[in-house]
Amino acid sequence: MKLTRKMVLSRAKASELHNVRKLNCWGSRLTDISICREMPSLEVITLSVNSVSTLEPVSCCRRLSELYLRRNCIPNLDELFYLKDLPHLKVLWLAENPCCGTSPHLYRMTVLRNLPHLQKLDNQAVTEEELTRALMEGEEITAAPGREGVGSGCPKPSYTLNSITAETGRGLLSYTEEEADIQGQLSLKPSAGGPSPSFSQWDMLSSHKSKNILTAILLLLRELDTEGLEVVQQTVASRLQALHRQELQDME
Repeated sequence: MKLTRKMVLSRAKASELHNVRKLNCWGSRLTDISICREMPSLEVITLSVNSVSTLEPVSCCRRLSELYLRRNCIPNLDELFYLKDLPHLKVLWLAENPCCGTSPHLYRMTVLRNLPHLQKLDNQAVTEEELTRALMEGEEITAAPGREGVGSGCPKPSYTLNSITAETGRGLLSYTEEEADIQGQLSLKPSAGGPSPSFSQWDMLSSHKSKNILTAILLLLRELDTEGLEVVQQTVASRLQALHRQELQDME
C-alpha cells in the first residue's frame, strides 16, 4: 500500500505536506513511503509494523529526529546510507528487520559507526563506550544500496502489546495533547480551582504499566475504521463476559 497525501494530512491533522512535523503510520500495511520526500519539516515518523523496504525517501527529511521502523522489510544495513546526512536524527528503532542479521553486536556496532549522533537505538540508550567500540568493530557504509530484489520474501508484520506500549507510550510521538484528552475522558483532570478527584476510572487501574497500556490502546483506536472498531467492540464484550463469569464463580 502506498502512503498517500490524503492519508498523511488526515493523520497529521495538517493542511499541507510541508507543514507536517509528526506522523504516525504504525501497522498500516505500507510498502511505499515515497511521499516523505515532500515533507521537509517532518521531525518524528512512526512506520513500525509495515512492509517498507527502503529508507531513501526519508533522506529528504532533513529535520527528522525520531524514526521508528521496527518490523519492516529493510533488507540490509546499506540502507543506513540514506540516514547519514540527517543531522538531527537522535532516535532510531530498526529492530526486527532483515537487515539486523544474525549478529546483534555487529548490527548495533555498524549502525552506531554510521550514525554516531544517535542517542537511542532500538529503545536502548547509546553510550560513549559503544560509540568508541563502533569505530573499530562496526562496518562503514560508503555507498547507497542497489535496489535489485528489494522487498521480496518479506514476512507478514506482527506485533505484541508490549511493543505497542513501548512505541506508542512516552517515547514515540509524544502525544501530549491526545493523552491529555484521553485522560480527561477518564476523569483524570481535576476541576478548576478544586482538589483532584479522589476516585476515577483511572484510579481503578492497578499499576503504571496498566495506565500506559490503556493509553496506547486508546491512541491506536483512533486509527481504526468502522469495521476495525466493530471487531474491537465484539472482542471487548466477549472478554468482559468471561471476566464477569469468573467473578461469579469466585463468589460461590
